[in-house]
Amino acid sequence: MGTVYVLVTSWCPYCRRALSWMDELMKENTGYSKIEMKIIDEEKDPVAARKYDYYYVPTFYVDDEKIHEGVPTREIVRTVFEKALNKTE
Repeated sequence: MGTVYVLVTSWCPYCRRALSWMDELMKENTGYSKIEMKIIDEEKDPVAARKYDYYYVPTFYVDDEKIHEGVPTREIVRTVFEKALNKTE
């Protein structure tokens, strides 16, 4: 299983929506709640954010693989979770 990293900012409406979808999907599928999630606010933790190659928020990584950058949909968030669940070492 992979770790999901989500790069966000506090002022981004798309980030807030993505985080809301993440919560909804974890309630709908309890398997998703087993995935390790790291939310990185680029303003609060710029050192951690600089480790990633991205321009837009939210940006989703599974381990070191960028899955999506920019305006997400609920299905994109589900895809990120599925990739994390199915990731093998």
